[in-house]
Amino acid sequence: MSKAPIDKVIQPVSKFIHQEYTSGIVLFLSVIAALIWANSPGAESYHHTWETPFSLSFGNFSFNYPLHIWINDGLMAIFFFVIGLELKREFMAGELSTLKKASLPMVAALGGMLVPALIYVLFNYGRPSLHGWGIPMATDIAFALGLLSLSGNHIPPSVKVFLSALAVADDLGAVLVIAFFYTAKIDFGFLLIGFGFLGVLLAGNLLGIRRSLFYLILGIVVWGCFLFSGVHATIAGVLVAFTIPARTRIHEQEYLQQIKSRLKRFEVAIPLHGPLMTADQHEIIEEIKGLSLDAQTPLQKIEHTLHPYVAFLIMPLFALANAGMHIGSNFFSELINPVSAGVGVGLVLGKLIGVFGFTYLMVKLKLADLPALVNWKHVTGVALLAGVGFTMSLFVSNLAFSDAEHVDAAKYGILLASLVAGTAGITYLRSLSKG
Repeated sequence: MSKAPIDKVIQPVSKFIHQEYTSGIVLFLSVIAALIWANSPGAESYHHTWETPFSLSFGNFSFNYPLHIWINDGLMAIFFFVIGLELKREFMAGELSTLKKASLPMVAALGGMLVPALIYVLFNYGRPSLHGWGIPMATDIAFALGLLSLSGNHIPPSVKVFLSALAVADDLGAVLVIAFFYTAKIDFGFLLIGFGFLGVLLAGNLLGIRRSLFYLILGIVVWGCFLFSGVHATIAGVLVAFTIPARTRIHEQEYLQQIKSRLKRFEVAIPLHGPLMTADQHEIIEEIKGLSLDAQTPLQKIEHTLHPYVAFLIMPLFALANAGMHIGSNFFSELINPVSAGVGVGLVLGKLIGVFGFTYLMVKLKLADLPALVNWKHVTGVALLAGVGFTMSLFVSNLAFSDAEHVDAAKYGILLASLVAGTAGITYLRSLSKG
């Protein structure tokens, strides 16, 4: 295989990994800031800040919620919208686009969800805290990919692609778990209205509407309907994402031909003396802009635009609002309670056993092959890093529990497990890189 096709695949992945690495640092700093703030003399202000009420009204509808609800149900809907865009892109032309490509990472992700959930259930069976079984099922893609980028230059790019596909499949599983198991009482009236507007968005896609504003306005309406219906509003983000057009108006070859013909016209156009262009030159540039828009997919354009805001604003803000907890003298005793232990052991050991075990079974049963240049030591490192559950695990813990003590216990387990899994994963992979 020539180098050009490989570069065509690897370069976008490398760019994505780099962005996840830098956003992972910002996310980590937000966690540290939250912990310092929550354990400082100003700890009371930490909790009061996120309880500050904020309201918006549209006609007869009023949204009056504390700041942390706006972050968890509002801004995180944008986070899930971007996840939905990534999922659709992967299903259409990425690592999940064919059964052969998707089978290994999706089954590995399934193992990485089932085993941690089972471990949590074993620790909490017969207790009110059993409802938190979904907490250790999630993997934080930003942290995991960021740590993988620190593992050395000799880790094959295919390992990074495998972890990316695994994390995206894991996100899909987390979204389904939230939709089916962590949804409150449903108001079917609002839910039907929300699905009606989703139908309008889908019809707009089929009719060729490509204006982002159309999908933005109706997407907000869908979000509001889901919020009032009782179905968690972040699910609306994923569903709206799947209505975004993902096809270009013109193919690559046609785009190249059209651009070349206009560049030739531009070259022969007689320029004016001075800084201004002629009317013909200006018209040609406008035509090139129009062609470039037609050659883009709205899905990739919107994802590219939103990703930095999600990575560097929404996720760090979510971490700042949710990671803060008091670490007192009883910290270590808290770690042995069923919630903390179930979450911690589920993330560290459950992810390792589930991801590695299900991958091993798929390969040994000849249902799939390991990616090129990936060996079982690499799979072990990826399985360790999958135990970094941070953002998604914190998110699910807020849905699973209404009791503040259970939420805090889950946070203890999440933070410690993410620290252990991340440290173990990066140390192990760096030892492979040196070897």
